[in-house]
Amino acid sequence: MATNATDYIKHHLTFWQSSQEGGFWTLNLDTFSVSLMLAFLFAGVFVMVARNASIEAPGRLQLFIESIVELVDTQAKEVFQAKSKVVAPLALTIFCWIFLMNAMDLLPVDLIPMAAQWIGHTFFGADPAHVYFRVVPSADINATFAMSLSVMLCIIGFSISAKGFGGWGKELLTAPFHATNPILALVLAPVNFAFQMVELAAKPLSLALRLFGNMYSGELIFILIALLPFGFQWMLGAPWAIFHILIITLQAFIFMMLSMVYLSLAVEAH
Repeated sequence: MATNATDYIKHHLTFWQSSQEGGFWTLNLDTFSVSLMLAFLFAGVFVMVARNASIEAPGRLQLFIESIVELVDTQAKEVFQAKSKVVAPLALTIFCWIFLMNAMDLLPVDLIPMAAQWIGHTFFGADPAHVYFRVVPSADINATFAMSLSVMLCIIGFSISAKGFGGWGKELLTAPFHATNPILALVLAPVNFAFQMVELAAKPLSLALRLFGNMYSGELIFILIALLPFGFQWMLGAPWAIFHILIITLQAFIFMMLSMVYLSLAVEAH
């Protein structure tokens, strides 16, 4: 168990990893397991509602799910002008999955870590001080980068699908600086390619770092509030939790909207 504030903070910010030595191929098991559980939860609820949908007497859950689907579908159609059967479901998945990940930050900061310590000590004889579990996947830079890199792959795929591999390659070498003179175009090709690579790399970076920064800071504030006396925890924790509901929703919405904007730019002529 943590003996002081520093140990308490370090313990709550340490991942449950697949290897104690660390390294590039080390997997954060808590991030992976919680993300996977939330993915199944999201898919299971939507599939259940879709199978049991009723036009005559829709339930509250059905109406709630329909409102989310309608909201996301409207935003996707307004941003992505081209025809695609993939964009709206992709936007819905991004918004709901990231929202659920962010919402884990609203759980009491000691609830899941203490449960993990009890399970580890009771069933596996582990030292509670060395049992870690971070419950907010979007506060893990590895998770946010994985999602943003997935969006980048979609951007490349949409570009090739809309323009062809040759058209996409031509755009990499001829935009943003166009030249009618063949010699000048050849000279500008490396510059254009460098600008295109910077633009392509900036998109996943902006998506990953924005989401990670907001959720990590929110998680850290909850941990710092938990170190205060019990009365102050309620005085500061409740208002921050209410405000944080707006943050977790807004960050999921921003990630979704930026992804749709990037995909829309990918299929448009430069």
